[in-house]
Amino acid sequence: MNILIRELDVVAILEDIPSEQLIRGDVGTIVDDPGTGLYLVEFSDRCGQTFAMPTLRAEQFLVLHHVDGEAVAA
Repeated sequence: MNILIRELDVVAILEDIPSEQLIRGDVGTIVDDPGTGLYLVEFSDRCGQTFAMPTLRAEQFLVLHHVDGEAVAA
């Protein structure tokens, strides 16, 4: 299944990235999609301060979706 990946999509990484001090499950935002198959992803703390901005391949993250007003069973 092909998922459309767009700027400002929220993503979770699927693997540790030690060089960026990121661990699997960290959540970031796509801030640039230059059309090369690589995506610039911003990771920030609770105060909004950026602490990492790696360039990732689509296989390295999962696009997260929010469903308003619906209960989702686990």
